[in-house]
Amino acid sequence: MCARKRKPLPFFEELEIIDAGAEGKAIAKPEGRVVFVNNAVPGDIVDVQVFRKKKRFFEGKAVKFHTLSDKRTEPICSHFGTCGGCKWQSMEYKHQLFYKQKQVTDNLSRIGHLELPETLPILASKTTQYYRNKLEFTFTAKRWLTEDEIGQDSVFQRNALGFHVPGRFDAVLAVDHCYLQGSLSNDLRMFIKDFALENKIEFFDLREQTGYLRNLIIRTSSTGENMMILSVAKDEPQLIDLILNAVKEKFTELTSIMYVVNSKRNDTISDLDIECFAGRDHIFEEMEGLKFKIGPKSFYQTNSEQAYELYKITRDFADIKNTDLVYDLYTGTGTIANFIAKSAKHVVGVEYIPEAIEDAKENSKLNNIGNTSFFAGDMKDILNDDFITKNGKPDVVITDPPRAGMHESVTRKILEIGAKKVVYVSCNPATQARDLEILAEKYTVSKVQPVDMFPHTHHVENVVLLSLKK
Repeated sequence: MCARKRKPLPFFEELEIIDAGAEGKAIAKPEGRVVFVNNAVPGDIVDVQVFRKKKRFFEGKAVKFHTLSDKRTEPICSHFGTCGGCKWQSMEYKHQLFYKQKQVTDNLSRIGHLELPETLPILASKTTQYYRNKLEFTFTAKRWLTEDEIGQDSVFQRNALGFHVPGRFDAVLAVDHCYLQGSLSNDLRMFIKDFALENKIEFFDLREQTGYLRNLIIRTSSTGENMMILSVAKDEPQLIDLILNAVKEKFTELTSIMYVVNSKRNDTISDLDIECFAGRDHIFEEMEGLKFKIGPKSFYQTNSEQAYELYKITRDFADIKNTDLVYDLYTGTGTIANFIAKSAKHVVGVEYIPEAIEDAKENSKLNNIGNTSFFAGDMKDILNDDFITKNGKPDVVITDPPRAGMHESVTRKILEIGAKKVVYVSCNPATQARDLEILAEKYTVSKVQPVDMFPHTHHVENVVLLSLKK
């Protein structure tokens, strides 16, 4: 029996890119059909080769540019187009802000079917380069070759330290200079890579599960403190001492030098013991005189400057009185809870990760804050009638869930509680809109404030104030 021939995938000529969509992709709509395009900017006119056909849309790549959009700008990074970290770097920042704001309003109105007040203008990031306080790099024994390199006969150095290529778990792009984190990060990364090559220390091969050096995490803070965490595949004290003593001697500005032995098949280290080699096992962030202890596993917003702006908006929206009981759901390490505590009678924080809750308690103690309580557990299990009876019915609920949003039972429990105000902070307006549609049964959207935490990416943070209907 002959196999059925697949129909060739479509090729579209001279498509006008009309919008920017999810995951940083551009959008064209030839004859009403949606085409997501990886490497274009609204206003471009391009030929598109489709590489994936779905029931409701196509995905493709621009292979020829007939007209370049006036929204374009020249990317500053030599890795743009291969590294997936800053997909909007070819679009002027003012236009990035426009499409992020549009993403928020489109999601809330189309997915959430919400009546919106006039949305406040998106809060731009004052810094669009070197704004991240945490980056993770991956060692590889078989780095990703660029298209230009593949066409050459030369033998290339395959050991590298850089970022994963989008969609490839085992493909790592060598990074020479990254514009996301400052000079210490770039200098430290290149030093460790060169030191390893000079000393013939093996880079890890994730597919083969061979080699020694696995990952490098660099954390910085607005207080000027710095942490590095080196992940290695085996516990070989002599090698660890060799590498980390060289780092310690070269980079005296490091507050914390740590390492972790990871012999698992994946790169996650959240379940492993991280050892302190030199300095402290933590660094500090600071906000309005409050100190926040950041350990190697601690969550903290990765744009410190914009995190402060985000938390100020959250506090302003909540308009907390000194008689108010506040619930801070998905509290993480208690950053928001401790930030607003001075305004409230009491703040109750809830978080799934026990280690984060211990950090939250320590941050309260560190700042002499005595009106907070923190509890660890799955939100859908812990936020029940017994919990509310013991801790009191909140006047204000602040919720800052992960990208997946809230479990429906949590959303409905918030409805049942009926606090006078709910402030919903989200890094994913689509799941936020889904949850808000449920909350709209009892609440009105009073304020919407998008915040740009990640310039040159499609990601946008959004803060919504919900007021209880009368």
